[in-house]
Amino acid sequence: MIYPKIPLAQTVIQLCKAKQIQHIIISPGSRSAPLTIGFTNDDFFKCYSIVDERCAAFFAMGIAQQIKAPTALVCTSGSALLNYYPAVAEAYYSDIPLVVLSADRPKHLVGIGDGQTINQKNVYENHILYSANLKLDLKDEKKVPSNDELPIMKNLESKLERFLGLQKDIQEHNEQEINTAINFAKLKNGPVHINIPFDEPLYETVKTLSVSPKNNAIVKQPQEVDDYILKECIEDWSAASKKMILVGVHSPNKIQKQWLEELAKDDSVIVFTETTSNLHHKSFLPSIDQIIAPLSEEEQKALQPDILLTFGGLIVSKKIKAILRKFKPKQHWHIDEKQANDTFFCLTKHIETSPELFFKSLLTKVAHYKKSDYKPKWLKVKQKRLKKHEQYLSKIPFSDFTVFNTVLKHIPNNTVLQVGNSSAIRYTQLFSINKTLEVFCNRGTSGIDGSTSTAIGCAVANKKQTVFITGDLSFFYDSNALWNNYIPTNFRIIVVNNEGGGIFRILPGHKNTENFDTYFETRHQLNAAHLCKMFNFEYHTATDDTSLKQELNTFFSDSNTPKLLEIFTPKALNDEILLDYFKFIK
Repeated sequence: MIYPKIPLAQTVIQLCKAKQIQHIIISPGSRSAPLTIGFTNDDFFKCYSIVDERCAAFFAMGIAQQIKAPTALVCTSGSALLNYYPAVAEAYYSDIPLVVLSADRPKHLVGIGDGQTINQKNVYENHILYSANLKLDLKDEKKVPSNDELPIMKNLESKLERFLGLQKDIQEHNEQEINTAINFAKLKNGPVHINIPFDEPLYETVKTLSVSPKNNAIVKQPQEVDDYILKECIEDWSAASKKMILVGVHSPNKIQKQWLEELAKDDSVIVFTETTSNLHHKSFLPSIDQIIAPLSEEEQKALQPDILLTFGGLIVSKKIKAILRKFKPKQHWHIDEKQANDTFFCLTKHIETSPELFFKSLLTKVAHYKKSDYKPKWLKVKQKRLKKHEQYLSKIPFSDFTVFNTVLKHIPNNTVLQVGNSSAIRYTQLFSINKTLEVFCNRGTSGIDGSTSTAIGCAVANKKQTVFITGDLSFFYDSNALWNNYIPTNFRIIVVNNEGGGIFRILPGHKNTENFDTYFETRHQLNAAHLCKMFNFEYHTATDDTSLKQELNTFFSDSNTPKLLEIFTPKALNDEILLDYFKFIK
């Protein structure tokens, strides 16, 4: 096997292998050559070459999201690692493990005007679980002394001893830092940064390893609920007649069905689920905004819970946040092994365990269900809203609203659905979702950057078909995502093109002015046809309900290339149809 000659590169690669980091996403560069040589010459690793570092990082995140394990990114020095930053921030807030391996110049070449050099130490300081700054290997300048040099042999031996001692200290430091960083990524589910200085020559190889780094193994123990806290929770839960559970971003199949059934039996409990929660039950309340947007102040007050229990990632619905901040629950418990956000400014308990373990501990010890009209009342509201929802759909013209209704009904069972941010996820939240779908969205930072790249990474890592629904601005923003040689042929993109940032038209502002059109909505006349031709996607279009249904009938079928369906909607109607929806369902 071929190895890089540099011991530090060997150390990084061997520890990644020991810790089962198999997916390595590499962007081209010279300073990172020792890492690239090592990873690509070892069959254990699955290596991907992606030129655009921003796309590469979101692609890596999409893989990590699906395999629930770290992926590694390799880049050269300079601005390359800054292009990783949007994905690093998203991974930080979405609890997705990434290991950033950035090559760097030696310390003495930083800050002197050398090319392709920036201050890389702790560059992700505010959005990283751990930053490891490794030390440069000492150059081995040993040589066999000649007869003339024998008198100074003792001096050479002294220098050699000092060299070997220093190098041992450097090796131990580097091994410890690499172990700590990767273990943080695995234990705490988030991004870590390992900055790796290399001196030239960079491309030399050897056939045997010169170092054998120690792998500090980790054992993750499930966090049990503290007995005192559990006792308090049981007492308060049993006494409260109005309990609301609100679930944000949550991976599929993480809570056993029996606990969902127990919650559904209790009339004092309502469960609001976002599309990204991947939780389903006929007694739960999905499509949150559909239910609460039309509420009067008096009705909002009636919704106010005694106990608000939250788990999962960030919440999409601005409306539920506004109501719970105005009519604060008496208690807010958040369940998470890692952290708790005080989203509603009334957090009272951070229960440091998994939702599965908490519900198992709580629901098996609650003696009775509290009598209440809380859930029956809101289930009646749900049924009324659904009836009005269907009536509204039957009377409106072709628009963004009808497109999402039609598309979501046509997605095949057991598909992985990736949704873009902004209007795409907010429209999706208004509709019932097929419970066999697994739904994901980059809600950590909620940016439109990188959604396509994440979806492609997801498609590579998941054997199921992946469908990605996105808006036009998000799609064109991340169009380099298609510059990728690993896209599965069953991958599908649906672009809803309303010629700009249509979501800004529903926000307060002076729309239909040149200033608004240019700087907020950012109107355009682009389409995806040429991108599809360049990147070998099968291109389809729809401009009305009839053509959309015709395209969807065959769009998800097998093909020799990935497919993209671009749906053109009337931008002048979309905002009014959405705003009128909330008035109508009231």
